[in-house]
Amino acid sequence: MQEKFQLQSIPVKSERSLQTLVENRSAYTLENCELNVFETHQKASNVRLVFEDLVLTSMLRGKKVMHLFGNEGFDYLPGESVVVPPNEEMAIDFPEAGAGNPTQCIALAIAGEQIQATIDLLNERYPKEDAQAGWQIDKDMFHLVNNQELAEIINRLIRISINDKTREKDILASLALRELLVRLMQTQARELIEANYKRLSNSNRFAHIIQYIKESIREKIDVEKLSDKACMSRANFFRKFKEEFGYTPADYILKERIRLAKQYLQNPLNSVTQACYMAGFQNLNYFIRAFKKEVGTTPKAFQLALHN
Repeated sequence: MQEKFQLQSIPVKSERSLQTLVENRSAYTLENCELNVFETHQKASNVRLVFEDLVLTSMLRGKKVMHLFGNEGFDYLPGESVVVPPNEEMAIDFPEAGAGNPTQCIALAIAGEQIQATIDLLNERYPKEDAQAGWQIDKDMFHLVNNQELAEIINRLIRISINDKTREKDILASLALRELLVRLMQTQARELIEANYKRLSNSNRFAHIIQYIKESIREKIDVEKLSDKACMSRANFFRKFKEEFGYTPADYILKERIRLAKQYLQNPLNSVTQACYMAGFQNLNYFIRAFKKEVGTTPKAFQLALHN
């Protein structure tokens, strides 16, 4: 299961200060975006919501059931985000909300001009390997699990919108929005490849590389030779891979190995040493250091926490 990165908490309002118990809205308006914080303190169903701009929503607490594009509803939980196109109606259920268990979610509405300017800049300066595709926000990859990079930049925008009182806050927010859009498109690209790499491996060189890495993850992978498998020059491959996914190939391999090691550590019969080598690491000390840096705790502490 993909690891979810939670967003920073925002204090919940007391019920006496709410204008409504269902989707009470607090808005923080900036030049190129508006941060909305929604709270619901009682059960409700089929609550309708529409924004004129593209909206990135992210759950902070509680549970919603979200209905989009006329499809069946899906559970929407903390650590997840949903991208909603302009003028697309959301229908939302709150099956578990209550006075002691409110739901809380942000909705960041982003001006279309800001989005287009960022996409134009990326297409001009950092064109994709597949020039016909270009940079774009993928409307089909709308339900995302927050990775660390995406969570960090959303948190920064929350802090700027709510806490920053300086005259420069609009400039800071515009810079952060540009990074958010890049991270969002990179996250969508990674998730698209992750979900479809086998099907795409014959037509997409990066899907081919992802498939090779996943199939060879327990073996020693020569990162320098990945460019040959992609039929690209070394410099171009490394640059385009990082632009596409936000990680270097070596970082991607490391994250894959740590993800695999975490799976092995879920079995209490597997030792840290066994998990290390089964996940493709060649050195136990390096594995422990890399795991702690990535996860925030040692492999042994991680394993003990799972079984206590």
